[in-house]
Amino acid sequence: MPYLCRPENSRNCSWATPLANRVVALLLFVAVLGLARDAKASTQIAASSKSLSFGSVAVGTSLSLSETLKNDGSRSVTVSRDTLTGTGFSTSGLVLPLTLGAKGSTTFSVVFTPASGGSATGHISFSCGGSSLSISLSGTGVAAATAVLSPASLTFASQSLGTTSSAQAVTITNSGGAPLSITSIMLTGANAGDFAETNTCGSSVAAEATCPISVTFTPSASGTRSATLSASDNAAGSPQTVALTGTCGNPTPTLTSLSPSSASAGGAAQTLAVNGTNFLSTSTVTYNGVAHAATFVSATRLTISLSISDLATAGTYPVVLTNPTPGGGASNSLNFTVTAPVAALSPASFAFPSQPATTSSSAESFTFSNTGNTTLSITSIAFTGTNAADFSENTTCGATLAVNATCTAAVLFTPAATGARSAALVVTDNSNNIAGRTQSSTLTGTGLHDVVLTWTSSPSSGVSGYDIFRGTTSGGESTTPLNSSPVSGANYVDANVTAGTTYYYVVTAVASSGTQSPASNEASAAVPTP
Repeated sequence: MPYLCRPENSRNCSWATPLANRVVALLLFVAVLGLARDAKASTQIAASSKSLSFGSVAVGTSLSLSETLKNDGSRSVTVSRDTLTGTGFSTSGLVLPLTLGAKGSTTFSVVFTPASGGSATGHISFSCGGSSLSISLSGTGVAAATAVLSPASLTFASQSLGTTSSAQAVTITNSGGAPLSITSIMLTGANAGDFAETNTCGSSVAAEATCPISVTFTPSASGTRSATLSASDNAAGSPQTVALTGTCGNPTPTLTSLSPSSASAGGAAQTLAVNGTNFLSTSTVTYNGVAHAATFVSATRLTISLSISDLATAGTYPVVLTNPTPGGGASNSLNFTVTAPVAALSPASFAFPSQPATTSSSAESFTFSNTGNTTLSITSIAFTGTNAADFSENTTCGATLAVNATCTAAVLFTPAATGARSAALVVTDNSNNIAGRTQSSTLTGTGLHDVVLTWTSSPSSGVSGYDIFRGTTSGGESTTPLNSSPVSGANYVDANVTAGTTYYYVVTAVASSGTQSPASNEASAAVPTP
């Protein structure tokens, strides 16, 4: 149903007339009403669309929709004024006031130019006499298409003359809200013919989408070659470009094997053959980072000499071949292995706590390891030194020790007399392929006449410590403890003893209230005579 615009009839009639005139006036009034109805019926103004929807329009661009005003009546009408609301909307081709003849029409454009993203609504209203005609407007601003080529540049490694490189990728990204129209993708520049591209982009890239471009390099001459990859489109900054560079020069070498690939440590000097591809007479070789003179045999083989010092120590040593510029570069690395067992003993020294003479200490653990790359042979584990007999061991080590393996020796200190005691734990093996190599750990300790008491702690709660009672006959312990206050631990050293005397001990648990438990079982200790 079209909107209608009718001219306004604002005339008023007066009924203050004589009767004779009233009849005339009434007839005139009826005539005027008839004319008004005719005017209304003959001046109907309508719009071709009561609403215009622009859909999605890229920000900063415009979309025009056509609209037509029609006078469907039989009399002319004047449209005197229009009102436009809504951000981004405008009209074109409409000049007011405008007179439309009977059955006449005029066409104009409504334009939507969003300045930012999001929905927009508005109205365009036309005034005609005392009535109006309104057309609703709507549209959505979306981000404009964008074009970003990444990476910004491609560099091709040195490529032999006339050979084609592996493809490198360039990506066109449209992060905008509208499709990206692509006019062309091409190569330009000084050496454009040395590069080639393929793509699946077609004529457009959808909003928030990407498309790939593959680029290859086939040098037609030596030296540095350059070109530009260009994409022309409807995004800002068109055309977008990627700088392309490549070098035609010496090839990059590749190592495939070493012959031999290993040698025993301490061996004689020998020749090492380096095998691979793309070798040159000017190639250089490093062994463990040190340059070695190379003998060119062929494009797939060079040799170097390994000296006695190169083979002196077990380890893994990298071999790398390098071709000179232009192009060229370092090869992959291959490892040459110098094999030997490598032994270590830890700790390097240990001081045992003072120990009553003729009694044994707690065992202390010593670790023997093979950090080399071949099996270690163990000849013996022994003690040497002034007081070697004061020490003993129990070992998990066998005759051999595997690569990266360990074994242990539990060492006891049993001083035969008082005073300072010393010795060394010595392991004899073939470390670094040298038979008779030894690893040692220095051992020290002090023999005492002290009596060392230990006991099992009471399981009862509320125990604050222990009292120790001593006597020189069994069952004859003193009623006065040796300690001045309860001992908090579970051991006690009685240093006030006499050589040649046997002592008897009992221990009681002391509660926090001072109450003592019954005495423990009795233990005795005979203090040796020096």
